[in-house]
Amino acid sequence: MLDGVSLDQLRTFIAAVDEGSFSAAARRLNRVQSAVSGWVSALEEQIGITLFDRSGRFPKLTPEGVLLLADARAIVSGVDTLKARAKLMASGVEAELSVVFDVFFPTAAISEAARAFTKRFPLTPLRIFVEGLGAGYQPVLEGRCTLGILASLPIDFPSLAVDRLGTVPLVMVAARGHPLANFEGHIPKKELSKHVQLVLTDRSQLLAGRDYGVLSSTTWRLADLSTKYALLKDCVGWGGMPLHMVEKDIASGDLVALDVDGVPRAGAMLTISAVYPAAAPPGPAGRWLVEHLKDWSSARESPAPAKL
Repeated sequence: MLDGVSLDQLRTFIAAVDEGSFSAAARRLNRVQSAVSGWVSALEEQIGITLFDRSGRFPKLTPEGVLLLADARAIVSGVDTLKARAKLMASGVEAELSVVFDVFFPTAAISEAARAFTKRFPLTPLRIFVEGLGAGYQPVLEGRCTLGILASLPIDFPSLAVDRLGTVPLVMVAARGHPLANFEGHIPKKELSKHVQLVLTDRSQLLAGRDYGVLSSTTWRLADLSTKYALLKDCVGWGGMPLHMVEKDIASGDLVALDVDGVPRAGAMLTISAVYPAAAPPGPAGRWLVEHLKDWSSARESPAPAKL
């Protein structure tokens, strides 16, 4: 009966294949050869399939055995993974980690952190979401995400704990053909109001009735940062962007950093923090990720040593 198939039988079957003979498998498993032969024969009888051709000096997999070997490996690997994951969970490591990143946070940093996380916690799935403004806080407030790596907002969330990670420079830019790009000196608000400001809209209701970083009376609201970037480059309007996304464009002259009220050409520093429910702080995997990102931010913000 198939229900009687045991993991020991499957492990013995796999060992016999990997080692090339029943005697070698016996040495690997620290058993006598007769026991290994018996386990394999019992498995063949239970499943009703001949796994090995024993007519030669060494047992050789039958075509049916080749197919079933892959299934046996998958079953044994799945059970080993289950045991390892259960052991981690028993030690307090999260079964999975859901993180929402701010749209302004560098994608390269997210990718690097995810790669390092996979090596450190290979059995803990990492679910990543990217949102902006209040839409980043909402999944943390609602319990859909364990952790948020988010930019600060002009409102308080009493139920959330905040752990500062670092800053992201935010610059106001326009395409080189835009009228504001050729304005000399500090650009007054009355001049800004003559031109469309491209503004990232909040997909939540947390900032309903509030404008965040809006300096012009004429705005176009966009749901994602990549579309805003494309429209900026096409001279549709002007607006704020994280420096890491437009640094090359500024260097090439395709975009020009603007000197506007409250945002110097060098950029305003947008604080990025790890946020999570104060009553449910992240476990070992989440804490590791926060410290990793904090180290990344610190290394990025530290000035390079002077060359002698």
